[in-house]
Amino acid sequence: MMTIEAFRTSVSNEAPPADAGAALQALWWVRHGDWDKAHKCVQGREGDKDCDAVHAHLHRQEGDMNNAGGWYRRAGRPVSTLSLEEEWDGLAREFLAR
Repeated sequence: MMTIEAFRTSVSNEAPPADAGAALQALWWVRHGDWDKAHKCVQGREGDKDCDAVHAHLHRQEGDMNNAGGWYRRAGRPVSTLSLEEEWDGLAREFLAR
């Protein structure tokens, strides 16, 4: 199992870890500085609660709270009041723990 520290460090690589699922890949890409690639990882995966949660995070990051709110509802989560960094960290930790 990859640690959060190793996951954060991996962002300096060219691509996300090969065994990362779509939600983790999206978190990796947004941390790597490519919002569009992150969005492509989760777009079209409606019903995958992890992807829906990251999708919400991405739209919150861009400041589109109406769109983010819909994705939080789909993910079955309340709209986050954490900082973007804290939310990213919490999502990454949750997904890595599985």
